[in-house]
Amino acid sequence: MATPPRAYRAACTFCGAPVEFASAASAVAVCSYCRSTLVRDGDALRRIGESAEVFDDHSPLQLAASGRYLGEAFTLVGRLQYGYADGTWNEWHALFDSGRSGWLSEDNGRYVFAFDAPLSGEVPPAGDLVAGDKRLVAGQIWDVGSVTRTHLIAAQGELPRPPKLQGEFIVADLRSTQGEVGTLDYSGPSEPQWSVGRSVGLSELAMSGLKEDSEKTLTARGVECPSCGAALEVKLSTTQSIVCGQCAAVVDVSQGVGGALQHYAQDQAVREPQIALGTIGQFAFGAKQVQPWQIVGYVERCEVPEDPDDEQVFWREYLLYHRTEGFTFLVDAEDGWSWTKTITGVPSRAGDDAVSYEGQRYRKLYSYTGKITYVLGEFYWRLQRDERTFNTDYQGPAGKRLNREQTGSEVVWSAGESMTADAVRQAFSLPPERAKALARDVSPLADSGLGQIMSGTARFAIGLLVLVVVLLLFARCSRDNCDELRDTFGDASNEYQQCIRSGGGSGGGYRSYGGSYGGFSSGGSHK
Repeated sequence: MATPPRAYRAACTFCGAPVEFASAASAVAVCSYCRSTLVRDGDALRRIGESAEVFDDHSPLQLAASGRYLGEAFTLVGRLQYGYADGTWNEWHALFDSGRSGWLSEDNGRYVFAFDAPLSGEVPPAGDLVAGDKRLVAGQIWDVGSVTRTHLIAAQGELPRPPKLQGEFIVADLRSTQGEVGTLDYSGPSEPQWSVGRSVGLSELAMSGLKEDSEKTLTARGVECPSCGAALEVKLSTTQSIVCGQCAAVVDVSQGVGGALQHYAQDQAVREPQIALGTIGQFAFGAKQVQPWQIVGYVERCEVPEDPDDEQVFWREYLLYHRTEGFTFLVDAEDGWSWTKTITGVPSRAGDDAVSYEGQRYRKLYSYTGKITYVLGEFYWRLQRDERTFNTDYQGPAGKRLNREQTGSEVVWSAGESMTADAVRQAFSLPPERAKALARDVSPLADSGLGQIMSGTARFAIGLLVLVVVLLLFARCSRDNCDELRDTFGDASNEYQQCIRSGGGSGGGYRSYGGSYGGFSSGGSHK
C-alpha cells in the first residue's frame, strides 16, 4: 500500500484555531470555528474569504466517515454544499490511504464516485450545452444529461482546490454508453474542471461513521404546512417535496427546513392508494438479494392527449426506498406491473427505432407527453404543478423496459422489468382477496417474443379473436364497467370519474409503461 503524504497542521490566520490537513497535498481547508476559507501558500495559510454555515440537510454522510471503494480505504475529509433552483446537493471530498482524492456525490437518490481527470481537445462552452445533445469531450462521445445553474452554499473541511465562494456558475452532467457520468464544472476562471465516475450504493462502500440520527425512516424533521398549519414530518434526508396528509397541499422543502416553504394545492381530496404509504415489501430488484423496500411516495400520472377530446390514459407509480440501495419505482399500468430505477449511463443507438443497453436490444414502443394528476408522501425531487415531461418507452427481451424522460434542461434514463400482480401482492404480504384488485390486462404476447415468430395466419387469427372480444366488451359496456373501476381504484380515481363522465364507456386506462419520475425532473448526476 502506498504511503500517504504527511499531515499538515497550522493556525487559522483569522481566529487562531488549529486547522489540520489530512494530506499535505490538499490546497484548501475551511476553519471549523470561524468558517474562514484558508489556502495553503507554502508553509503558511492565506485567508481568501468566509464560507457560509452548512445547513443540516440530514445527509447520512459526515466528515470523518470512512469506507472502501474498489478495494481501497478512504475517509471523507471535505464537503461542498450546492444550491440550485430545485434544491441542493452535496459533494464529499474523499481522501484515500494512497493520497488520491475522489468525490462522493449525490445522484438521483443514490451516489456517484468520481475522480478528477485531465481534459484534452476542444472543450464546449457552457452556453453551448443542451440536454439531449451529443458532445465530444476528452476524446469520447457523451450524452448531455443536464445543464444546471448553481451556486456554492457552504464548504467544510479539507478540499483539493479553492471553491468559488461568490456568484453562480454552470455544472453540466454528461453520460456515456459505458455507464459513466462525466461532470464539467465551470466555476473556475479558465478551463472547466472535469471528473468522471460511476454509480455506487452506500451498501457497496461498507461505510462506517455515518450519522446515527440520520436514519431516514427513524428521525423526522418537523415543519408546519403553510396551507393549513398541520404538522408535517419530513422523514427522508433527501426529501425536496412533501404532501400534507390533511389538506393534500404539495410543500416545497428544497431550500431546507427554516427556509421559505412554497406550496401549491391539489384539486382533489386526499385519497389513499391501493397499497398504503409506509407499507414494506420484500423485493429482489435487478437479481439482487431480497431486501425490504418501503413505500414513501405515490404518484398518479396521465398522458396529455394531442386531441383534447381524446380520453386520457392514466397510470400510477409508487416510490420505494431502501436505506442503502436508494430509490426504485413500482409502476402500475394497464399491461401489468413493473419496477424501474434510474441508470447512470445511456443506451446506444441500434437503428431508427431501437437502442442497445447492456448487450440487449430494446425496440421503441411510443413517445408521449406525461403530466402529474395527484401525489402523496415524500419525494427526493422538487414537485412543480403541471410540469410536463416528454417520454419515450422501449421494450426489451423477457419483460425488460427502458424509459427516456426529458424536460427543458435534463434527460434521465431508467431501466427495469415487468412483474406479475401476484408477485407484488406476495412481496407486500397482502391477503389473497386483494389479488383481483391488483390484476391488470397483461397481454400474453407482450413480453414473450412469440409475436415475432408466429405465422401470419396465427397472428391474424389471434387478432380476429381480440377484435371479437373488444366488440363484445363494447356491447356489454355499461354502468357495471364503472363499478369495477370504482371497486378497484375508488370513487375519487381518475379512471372511475372519467368512466362516469363518458356514460359508462371505456373508462380510460393506463399507459402501458409510464415514465419513471411521476412527470418530474429528478435532478442530474449530482442533484
